[in-house]
Amino acid sequence: MQETLVDMKTRRSCRKYKAEQITREELEAVLEAATYAPTGHGTQSPQMVVVQNPELRDRLSAMNAAVMNASKDPFYGAPTAVIVFRDGANANGFADACMVMANLLNAAQAVGLGSCYINRAAEMFDTPEGEALKAEWGLAPQMKGVAICILGYDDGGTFPAKPRKADYVIYR
Repeated sequence: MQETLVDMKTRRSCRKYKAEQITREELEAVLEAATYAPTGHGTQSPQMVVVQNPELRDRLSAMNAAVMNASKDPFYGAPTAVIVFRDGANANGFADACMVMANLLNAAQAVGLGSCYINRAAEMFDTPEGEALKAEWGLAPQMKGVAICILGYDDGGTFPAKPRKADYVIYR
């Protein structure tokens, strides 16, 4: 239990990665932990798509950058991207997908990987290009992008946590 709490308190977003791909064992451990995220009524409604192909990863990065009208790599050079989708027909779908993201990030810390929560997946996959990718990957039309968890080996891209704000928790 203590290790879990330490991992949760020390996890930071990584914004610079080594080019080296993560191992299959590390990836599988992170993905398995994500499948145990709590979901409303136990529906296990989210789906994840893992991208390690460099060309596809670069294409997704460019799509994400286009959403924010930028040219930089919003994936910070991470070699692995895990896209989390929600079931748009499920009232709990967004919350379920967010829980999957939290498990991905915390599991990455536990196995020694850098990670970062990347927004704009909803906008990416609401485009014709995004819809075509979803169809190519076999996702149902009601599956909607929520976020992307990038994974890799930290190359000096994390920084210490800021002090927690005084009124983060209010007791009454």
